[in-house]
Amino acid sequence: MFKEFKKFAVKGNMLDMAIGIIIGAAFGKIVSSLVTDVIMPPIGILLGGIDFSSFALTLKKATETAEAVTLNYGVFINALLDFLIIAFVIFIVVKQINKFKKKEEAKTTKPEKIAEEILLLREIRDELKKKQALKQTQKLD
Repeated sequence: MFKEFKKFAVKGNMLDMAIGIIIGAAFGKIVSSLVTDVIMPPIGILLGGIDFSSFALTLKKATETAEAVTLNYGVFINALLDFLIIAFVIFIVVKQINKFKKKEEAKTTKPEKIAEEILLLREIRDELKKKQALKQTQKLD
């Protein structure tokens, strides 16, 4: 069982996927910081000094024994912007990868130039077939 697990865990695709997940998580943190620390402050200033992360709707006020219950929709707005930025970046990356794949496919699917000798041999073959077919039809007449 250990050998099977080792074989499964060390497969190239599994390692590639693990590396992708780790890089993706790190990229997510970078994008979150970009949205929270770089993009949202200027947007907040443009909207009159608003801090989106502090936007909340109080559902139940705080009491001496319990904290307030809030609906933090400002944090959701930040998360939504994170998602949109990540989705856009991934869209651009996939679009570029597909563009490169199309170029590679175009290179590999180009018809090869057929040698002149082969073309001549094909013409001779076709002429012989025509003559043979003509002889066959003359015998039937």
